[in-house]
Amino acid sequence: MIEVSHLKKNFGSHVILDDVSFRVESGESIVIIGRSGGGKSVLLKHLIALLSPDSGQVLIDGEDLCGLNERQLLRVRRKFGMLFQGAALFDSMTVAENVGFALRREKLPEADIGKRVAQALDVVELSGTEDKRPSELSGGMRKRVGLARAIVYEPQIVLYDEPTTGLDPVVSDSIDKLILRVRDHLKVTTVVVTHDMRNARRVGQRIMMLHERKIYVTGTPDEIFNSADPVVHRFVNGISIPREHLLI
Repeated sequence: MIEVSHLKKNFGSHVILDDVSFRVESGESIVIIGRSGGGKSVLLKHLIALLSPDSGQVLIDGEDLCGLNERQLLRVRRKFGMLFQGAALFDSMTVAENVGFALRREKLPEADIGKRVAQALDVVELSGTEDKRPSELSGGMRKRVGLARAIVYEPQIVLYDEPTTGLDPVVSDSIDKLILRVRDHLKVTTVVVTHDMRNARRVGQRIMMLHERKIYVTGTPDEIFNSADPVVHRFVNGISIPREHLLI
């Protein structure tokens, strides 16, 4: 469903991504790990064409995003749902209004919007919160509302940017289970960017490590967490990396 081929991206003289290539199959759940500032979120933004590569290709269902105009990109982006790191809710809106925001822009009938909002909230186990405001919710609940908004369009692909950041271990565990529930319930392809190694191990069928601007290694969770490679071993176990391995 997703194919990235020889992707390169610079910001000025600073190289962010250099010859990145990988594939994600339909229905697969992959996790991208790597150091802060290493290009993970930049890579995620290329998947929905919020950024354009300097060279290389990003293909969604075989369609090269680089050759599409804005109207065509909008059509492709509807295949995606995205949970942002901070949930990105509108504080002035209720939960139902936040979840149904994109549907109202499409001018769907209110009855249809209400039904789809209720279904999305049921998937994320937040039925009955429609009239609450984000300020009344815990951090974990706000993440769930953000996810409900991401899936209300019934996307084929869901992207997660640091889904467990700022959450305690118990709430993080519930988010992990929810990511898997959404994947299995909606049959979506899942791409997660995370620093949380417990999150990575639980939700990833395959883990890719971005290091020195490239996909350094790809493997199953067991292969990654039992790796004898010193760079991989130090990262997944939270051991500081020697100076010669730091990203310049």
